[in-house]
Amino acid sequence: MNKTGFLLVVSGPSGAGKGTICNALLKKYPDEYALSISATSREPRGNEQDGVEYFFKTIEEFEEMIAADLLLEHARYVDNYYGTPRKWVEEKLEEGINVILEIDYQGGFQVSSKIPNVLKIFIMPPDLEELKNRLVLRGTETEEQIIMRLKKAEEEIKIAEQYDYTIINVDVEKSVEILHNIVSYEKNKLMGEI
Repeated sequence: MNKTGFLLVVSGPSGAGKGTICNALLKKYPDEYALSISATSREPRGNEQDGVEYFFKTIEEFEEMIAADLLLEHARYVDNYYGTPRKWVEEKLEEGINVILEIDYQGGFQVSSKIPNVLKIFIMPPDLEELKNRLVLRGTETEEQIIMRLKKAEEEIKIAEQYDYTIINVDVEKSVEILHNIVSYEKNKLMGEI
């Protein structure tokens, strides 16, 4: 029996509910899923611990990781690197754990070019009006930032057709079950049971 876990790339526009769905999935099925821990070259904030919130690296260490192909994906934002360490993910997959990468579509495509059997799941809001309502209710962005996020969401939604599955997030609990059922189905298919 193949006990290897699946690597899940979960993407979607800001406010679609990616984080909420992933956290609920982890809470409901703690022995089956793990959220990937990213590496970063930024300094720890507050009580952040190395290996818990992030793997904290110097810029030099991060650039060495890039050169040695030790990352599944990486990007640079505002003078700091962020990326997904290959070793940690591969160890979890070998343990039979499904690893969730909650990343944008560019990172998702980098990952799927390096790891076989990546399941790309796109989380979609019911519509743009609902997305706007969710962003407003969060209360974390200015009106100008919300307008920018909505424009970006329109671009990202066009990418959804390049993903394996799209989940329209109307209800978090139902979305969690749909996501879990997709993973179960794909595992059974891979093992020849379907």
